[in-house]
Amino acid sequence: MGSNQTWITDFILVGFQLSVEMEVFLFGIFSLLYTFSLMTNAMILGLIYLDSRLHTPMYFFLSHLALLDIAYASNNVPKMLESLLKQKKNIPFISCLIQTFLYMALAATECLILVVMSYDRYVAICHPLHYSVIMNWRVCTILAVTSWAFCFLLALIHVVLILRLPFCGPRRINHFFCEILSVLKLACADTRLNQLVLFAACVFILAGPLCLVLVSYTRILVSILRIQSGEGHRKAFSTCSSHLCVVGLFFGSAIVMYMTPKSRHPEEQQKILSLFYSLFNPMLNPLIYSLRNAEVKSALKRVLCKESHNKILFCTH
Repeated sequence: MGSNQTWITDFILVGFQLSVEMEVFLFGIFSLLYTFSLMTNAMILGLIYLDSRLHTPMYFFLSHLALLDIAYASNNVPKMLESLLKQKKNIPFISCLIQTFLYMALAATECLILVVMSYDRYVAICHPLHYSVIMNWRVCTILAVTSWAFCFLLALIHVVLILRLPFCGPRRINHFFCEILSVLKLACADTRLNQLVLFAACVFILAGPLCLVLVSYTRILVSILRIQSGEGHRKAFSTCSSHLCVVGLFFGSAIVMYMTPKSRHPEEQQKILSLFYSLFNPMLNPLIYSLRNAEVKSALKRVLCKESHNKILFCTH
């Protein structure tokens, strides 16, 4: 670092740059959506934990997805809500790095978990007789732990590469959280290595997994078309369409952000896309699974009926 460069201790999150009234209005809307997101994902986790019929590999991975959505939204949204109300929108340098690290790690982990879920559906539909052998609990645990560990290690590499860069001003991050591309724009040095590693990671974490998902569902579609019973068609399509909706929403917005030319998505559009997969995607995931999944709805009814029954017994005693 040169002698004319000073170590920056904090950044300023520019946010959405709206009127005070509009920012207060957005604070109320985003607070409701964030609360709803936490509640619905917590409901999914609770149902899977309480109902033994959901103790299967499919719902094991779905619980990881719900946990990721809670963590992912909680990493970005609270700071955004704070910035909407406060005139001073500073974030300490260390906090910014932690936010960037968690943002990269959780997003990458969700990509791999979605791939694992597509593989689980492929085995369940294409090789039903061998499902319990192929997707045993040891394999499921290894797949989940490997996904988390690998993605957190990958995110750590990005943070280490950021730490080698000097930041000498300006301090203004044109975003509502410490998104990695916005942070790199403030570096007072060549960031081509960072961008190259980021692009390589996107190819490996986004493009590669998306291809695997598409291959899995192509084979699933072929197998579904061979099913003779209408009930088999309906159940298979219901489960897989839910997963495809989640995959399309998540991978689509991420690929537009990180794998299209910069001129195609100006900074304000980047904020909207980031808002979509920071706030709306974690909220939509449990809705898609619960509304389109008969087993989840049945589990919710069983838990509610059991709770009502317990209350009646308590009152009678």
